[in-house]
Amino acid sequence: MDKINEFAANERTARIILAAVSEPGDAVTGRMIRTVGATETVARAIADEVPVGPDADTWQRRLAPRIDAVQMRRVLAETERHGIRVLIPGDADWPLSVNALGDHAPVALWAKGDTSLLTGPVWDRLTITGARASTGYGEHITTDLVQSAVSDARTVLSGGAYGIDGAAHRAALTFGGSTIAVLAGGLDRPYPAGHTELLGRVADDGLLVSELPPGAAPTKWRFLQRGRLLAALSGTVIIAEAGYRSGSLYTAARAMELGRPVGAIPGPLTSAASAGCHRLLRDELGSIITGYDDIRELLHSVRDGAHRAVRERAGLEDNPLDQEKPSQGRSPQGLGL
Repeated sequence: MDKINEFAANERTARIILAAVSEPGDAVTGRMIRTVGATETVARAIADEVPVGPDADTWQRRLAPRIDAVQMRRVLAETERHGIRVLIPGDADWPLSVNALGDHAPVALWAKGDTSLLTGPVWDRLTITGARASTGYGEHITTDLVQSAVSDARTVLSGGAYGIDGAAHRAALTFGGSTIAVLAGGLDRPYPAGHTELLGRVADDGLLVSELPPGAAPTKWRFLQRGRLLAALSGTVIIAEAGYRSGSLYTAARAMELGRPVGAIPGPLTSAASAGCHRLLRDELGSIITGYDDIRELLHSVRDGAHRAVRERAGLEDNPLDQEKPSQGRSPQGLGL
């Protein structure tokens, strides 16, 4: 235990330990770090006494057996051997937009490639994702939209999977744009294996990102949690094709929770691959996407909303509740004037 405490004496190493032994989106780990810092969180995980807080006893029983100095040194060695960089909050290239996830935010991020793609305003990045069993229609539309996004200097994110994800990454690379693949496992073992070459190109010309250490295998839970990361990193999420119960709808739901606009591309009424998109549109959870102009409008709405929030915090926008009611014979003024 003393070795672990010495090992976790600095914030970076402590966060690497916690990210390696916690599952993505673990709110108890996030709350502990927010409250006492990463170093103390490691100490509480391996302490003899049970930490104070909701679910802390279960959390400690789950994490303590996984925290091993030998294993942690192996994680660090593999990270260095594969040329992977670890980002933590406070680093220049840490994506501030993930902070919107609160206690569910990633503890650390493993990254390979151009980490500067994570910086800059969130409205310069968009996620395009959808069905793994995509159709020629879905891939064609995805390619066209990505080409326009690249021409508009936007960075395209997706999950590296077969189908729509792969089409989005390939199109971005083909047209000389920037692309980020968010993976559900360690960056040393690209998944799916059939996309090893494609993901290698993304690492060379764009960026691979994961909140899991080298050696970690993708699981159903990790695939779902990847969706919240795609949503947080992007200004908008576009669903190109999706079955009625597609996992990509989970990504759309997380985007809505974060206040990010969601777009859905309609398809043939007879196509099961578009049923999820039609579900979003029917339930008024997503905006209809008929071309790239619709996506640009969604991104501009995020930009304008952020600018408005900054002005309001700075006291540069009038509060309509403080305005005088227009008197008779006086022309009413618009809000903020």
